[in-house]
Amino acid sequence: MLVLTRKKNQGVMLGDDIKITVLEIMEDGVKIGIDAPKNLLILRSELYQAVRDENITALSNTGTAADLLKSFFNK
Repeated sequence: MLVLTRKKNQGVMLGDDIKITVLEIMEDGVKIGIDAPKNLLILRSELYQAVRDENITALSNTGTAADLLKSFFNK
């Protein structure tokens, strides 16, 4: 992990087309801005982990779609 110290309005570049800028420093957090191409998906890490976990759960389901529908309608 790279650790950098930045002040308000300073930033870092990731490659040639992603810029991260410190917008505001608060008592309990930091507000950052991300300037990146529109086709790049940007998620908060906790949301990324939740989506990843849900995808793993969905893939680990061993029933076929037909079996799942049958069990759903038989309830």
